[in-house]
Amino acid sequence: MIVAACCLAWVFLLLFWGGFWRADQRLAPAAAVPNWPEVAIVIPARNEAETIGEVVAIHKASDYPGRAHLVVVDDSSDDGTGAIATKSGADLVTAAPLPEGWSGKLWAVNSGVVRVDSVAPDAEYVLLTDADIVHAPDTLRRLVAKARRDNLTLVSLMARLDARGLWGRLLIPAFVFFFQKLYPFPWVNAANMPFAGAAGGCILVRRDALREIGGIAAMKQALIDDCTLAARIKHGPPRRRIWLGLADDEVISLRNNQCFNSIWIMVRRTAFTQLHQSWLLLTLAVLGMGFLYLTPLIGLVVGLVTGDVWTAVLALTAIAMMSLAYAPTIRLYRLPLGWVFTLPGAAVLYTAMTVASALAHLRGLGGAWKGRTYG
Repeated sequence: MIVAACCLAWVFLLLFWGGFWRADQRLAPAAAVPNWPEVAIVIPARNEAETIGEVVAIHKASDYPGRAHLVVVDDSSDDGTGAIATKSGADLVTAAPLPEGWSGKLWAVNSGVVRVDSVAPDAEYVLLTDADIVHAPDTLRRLVAKARRDNLTLVSLMARLDARGLWGRLLIPAFVFFFQKLYPFPWVNAANMPFAGAAGGCILVRRDALREIGGIAAMKQALIDDCTLAARIKHGPPRRRIWLGLADDEVISLRNNQCFNSIWIMVRRTAFTQLHQSWLLLTLAVLGMGFLYLTPLIGLVVGLVTGDVWTAVLALTAIAMMSLAYAPTIRLYRLPLGWVFTLPGAAVLYTAMTVASALAHLRGLGGAWKGRTYG
């Protein structure tokens, strides 16, 4: 019965959960836009000396036809990040000491947005991105064209993450798959659906809408700031249209994911927050992950050992549906299709990371990031 229920759950996910698994929300080529609007680019940076020079240089080389002003906010770096950003041609802002009640990144972003008010007051859009994210030369043009063509207030691309090495191949496509399952992109992009999500490495947002929701200060404590911003923009009032897609090579993360510990720390920081710091939701999440991703494997073993043909067939059917769902994300990351069979193993590890996130929050360390800890 449990294996049959698992099969039905995968049927539901494949047919009735927004087609999340298709991984088909992609940014179209740029259309012509009359009078390209001015854009301000804001990059918060804390100890990013390794990447900030390359990131700034690539933004400066953008082929965007309109005016674009680049602001880098140095958030108490001690590795020369600010000097490198200035040398590379960015407008540098040094963030004031972190006030109580703010997350470090959002305080830096807010400092950059305040700077935009004085140096680019006519900017129609703000592009929020990170110091370890590189954009293709035509990415900004395509983002603005998408926003203009479809009357969107917010356009976001989930960057292509580093999937090199064993841990990168095992965990990064699975991370993208689980994110799509949590925030089905087609439903995020549908005006009549309540889902709202964004990816913090690349968010283009109308500046007037950002002001109308109270600016960055309105979400100053958010650890999952990208999805918080998307929800505030979409739900209003007034309600506005947003769009979230997957990047091929338009937006690429330079963050090295070859080390298991790097991924573990990234997930541990926000996983329990994603569950609203609820132990009930944590319990349901652990049970749900086991039910969806381990039941088919256990059922197959039990069916083969006991000679229960129907159990084995149902388990194989569930495994086939799971693999079918995962295949588009594996293709997105240009991996051999055999990697679809690693999803249960990745699910076990992400479940462990989520539990570790809850335990870290219990110790007051759950929001630790770049030398700071947030309650």
